[in-house]
Amino acid sequence: MEVNLVIAIAIFLGSAVAVIFFGNLLAKYGDALASLTGLGRLFVGSILVALATSLPELSTNISAVQLVPPNPELALGNVLGANMVNMFTLAIVALIFGGKRFLQKVAPEQGYLIVLAAIMTGLAVLFATVKVDLSVWQIGLSSILLLVVYVVGMRIVYVKRPEVTEDERDDPGMTLTRAWVMFGLVSVGVIIAGFFLAFSVDRIAEITGVASSTLGILAVSIVTTMPEAAATIAAARIGAADLGIANLYGSCVFNVTILAFADPFYREGVLSSQSDPAHIIAGLIAILLILVGLVLIMGRDRIHRFLAMSGLMIMAGIYIAGAVVVATLGAPESDAINQNIQDESDQSSISQL
Repeated sequence: MEVNLVIAIAIFLGSAVAVIFFGNLLAKYGDALASLTGLGRLFVGSILVALATSLPELSTNISAVQLVPPNPELALGNVLGANMVNMFTLAIVALIFGGKRFLQKVAPEQGYLIVLAAIMTGLAVLFATVKVDLSVWQIGLSSILLLVVYVVGMRIVYVKRPEVTEDERDDPGMTLTRAWVMFGLVSVGVIIAGFFLAFSVDRIAEITGVASSTLGILAVSIVTTMPEAAATIAAARIGAADLGIANLYGSCVFNVTILAFADPFYREGVLSSQSDPAHIIAGLIAILLILVGLVLIMGRDRIHRFLAMSGLMIMAGIYIAGAVVVATLGAPESDAINQNIQDESDQSSISQL
């Protein structure tokens, strides 16, 4: 069946709702697992909750590179765009829940995780710029390096994690077995929804002429980071700032490793090398936002409340300005849009005859 623009948009909206729905459930059961394991909010937020809420990005990116033809630009854009959105979420949540007071609830050990997020995103930008196409058994050397840095970095985060407090051991109201089973079932829903999300965005990009990288950085990244936003807001409401912040920065770290996980499914080269200028800009903006967040969190006790609020507002402003730049780079020519829409109309008319 030929999928026109209206159907593609309908599939996008339906799959987006499904991704958000299942992603929220993943955050719920991931948080339950966090409580039941007793590893602490920082480490559990950066591993279990970050993994749970990043499953939409994982499934979407693997689906994107398995399309016919594959769409690696969408996958790379989703990763870098998601890191931008996560930092925008941090700024907005911190502003809503007290600014400096919210930042003061974050353990200084978060600094190790934040630095790792900056390093991982920086490596993604480096590989996208240099375009190293060396591979081993059709897996890029860049992907292998990303995985090594991730494992080593998370090991350091684990070793440096703060001591677990009593309020971090709250009973989630379910058994460990139930939490794992529900986590697995909801994960399947996320994977299925992610496939249709990637398919619809790829079709919309083809019909409208908007660059896939732009749609990945803006539209898809916003949808797939909704679970992170929901989990962070929920954590802020219960006073668990460490869990929320670890979720956002842990998601930024894991998002970059998704390039390594999706790379074996991409058979036309090394995934991290399939970039355009919009990807580079998005990555640099993400790094800038991560580092601004690092300064605000590590210096929260030494800066004035007004400066903390100003810094958070600057973070939000940088994201908005970056999104405008990316949208401008990926905007199609009006003639191309009209031609694509006319082609769709002609094809529909012929099929009706």
